[in-house]
Amino acid sequence: MERSGRGDPTSRLSLLLAKRGSLTDARLRTALGANRLTPRHAMVLTYLGSEPACQQVLVDLLEVDPSVLVTILNELERAELIHRRRDPSDRRRHIVEITPSGGRTLNALDATFTEVEDELFADLSEAERNTLRELLSRVAPGPGEGPDKGLKGKQRMVR
Repeated sequence: MERSGRGDPTSRLSLLLAKRGSLTDARLRTALGANRLTPRHAMVLTYLGSEPACQQVLVDLLEVDPSVLVTILNELERAELIHRRRDPSDRRRHIVEITPSGGRTLNALDATFTEVEDELFADLSEAERNTLRELLSRVAPGPGEGPDKGLKGKQRMVR
């Protein structure tokens, strides 16, 4: 029987994305929990895996309040996965860097991400996964951010 869309939550992209997002979040939290990490911890480590960043860049990337970021960074620093240092060119800023232990953890997380993604996207070909990634990168970009702007452009402010 064909459905008109009315009454079918999967006909609304926002509801479908919310449902799939909740499912993805739950599976990722379970997988990361084995390492006592959260998705936000993993996001910070992933961002820092390519280069250090100032705290404000991380606030913008995670789209969180600065006080929330400080809590996340405190947890990662206690676990010796990151460290913060004053920016020599501006003593008011802190630069956040991944530690060697954080780098090893990030490498281990790669297998976790692959396992979760292979489970979630098993029915999608690699080309379909790439298309989904590209489409999701364009959903409601932040202020001043378009499909060709993002992490790399923002992190350049650090060095």
